[in-house]
Amino acid sequence: MHHALGQVEVSLDEMLIAREERAARQAAALAQFRAPLVSITIVMPGPVKDGGLPRRVLEVALEQMDSLISARNWSLLSREVFWQFTGPEAIYVVDVEPQVLKSATIALEEHHPIGRLWDLDVITTRGAGLSRFQLWRPARPCLLCHRPARECSRSRRHSLPELMKQIRRMVDHFDLHP
Repeated sequence: MHHALGQVEVSLDEMLIAREERAARQAAALAQFRAPLVSITIVMPGPVKDGGLPRRVLEVALEQMDSLISARNWSLLSREVFWQFTGPEAIYVVDVEPQVLKSATIALEEHHPIGRLWDLDVITTRGAGLSRFQLWRPARPCLLCHRPARECSRSRRHSLPELMKQIRRMVDHFDLHP
């Protein structure tokens, strides 16, 4: 189903294919560089995954990752951005300890005004994702209430319009007061 402004509704199958393609790109990057990577996707509930809002959310994530890497003087081996109808995403390959990378990305997610809208996954050279749990960090909170996000999304506690309104509010507020 298509909306105004070329907004495409993405099917579950298309999302699963996108996930497989992302995993394949990650595996290729790990094989090529043998260094940890940060896979960036964004939190965008509902069937429309691309458009001005998701692209803006990724843009800010890229700016933050770029400045983190240069501030820490880390060695950036590769940086690829993919603007897809299933949602914009990126892969950074950074030559630094995965735990150090994960701590820094968790800090971005937790302290940046729209960090809650980013999924910054750190993948080790063994191909395993490092979880927040492994670094003794709490689960990510829901966008609208204090409960764990996973719980609310499973039970569909909040409506899509409520969630989208909150996401738009967060991004608009950030753009007005960066």
